[in-house]
Amino acid sequence: MRKSRIMKPEEDAFGQELWTYYKGNEVLEIVERDDGYFDACTSPKAYFSEFENWSLPQQEAMKFVKGRVLDIGCGAGRHSLYLQKKGFDVLGIDKSPLAIEVCKQRGLRKAKVLSIDDLNFKPNSFDTIIMMGNNFGLFGNFKKTRRLLKRFQKITSKNALIIAETSDPYKTDNPAHLEYHEFNRKRGRMSGQLRFRVRFRKYATKWFDYLIVSKKEMEEILKGTGWKVKEFIDSEGAQYVTLIEKTV
Repeated sequence: MRKSRIMKPEEDAFGQELWTYYKGNEVLEIVERDDGYFDACTSPKAYFSEFENWSLPQQEAMKFVKGRVLDIGCGAGRHSLYLQKKGFDVLGIDKSPLAIEVCKQRGLRKAKVLSIDDLNFKPNSFDTIIMMGNNFGLFGNFKKTRRLLKRFQKITSKNALIIAETSDPYKTDNPAHLEYHEFNRKRGRMSGQLRFRVRFRKYATKWFDYLIVSKKEMEEILKGTGWKVKEFIDSEGAQYVTLIEKTV
């Protein structure tokens, strides 16, 4: 396995915005896509939200959590902290050092700076892997998703479950997003394979790929990985949660 690259402080834009908000200050996050599209978010409040303020699919998904839990891309720790309070043994990981510091200060007992690319756990370490808040996207692309799912096979127990949230990229009528789908297809990428970076004040993440997929694409990606769709939990919009179970 390649050696993990430690994130430089000036790259931790996401962590800086969480930290700033956690300390009671105003936040404006800029998301910059590689086609020149920009979007802005005035508050990361959702990252700190309590269970009663989560979407119904997220609330429903928590009913399926079992055993030892790995929360990939834990952010400010909202899901990890909820499950910890429920008595689960939870480890939250995030590549952002400041996000992990926020988690620790909020009371998460087990939190580690670690990227999805660098999972180094022993076999049978977890019974549930959660990837909430659209974090299925952290897989990045089709090939990487399949490669990492096979690694998930090794670090999870026999009847393990992945609980992953994503968004159907085709459920939009925004011309800029539809144009981006076409832009992606012309360069051999999946329609919902985003490439962007997060900016906050003087901080900027490295450019990275983030994958959002339809249900049909989800099922196609899982073929031959040792995982399959157990159930979809739908919302009224494009968001949905997938329960993914082991097949071997």
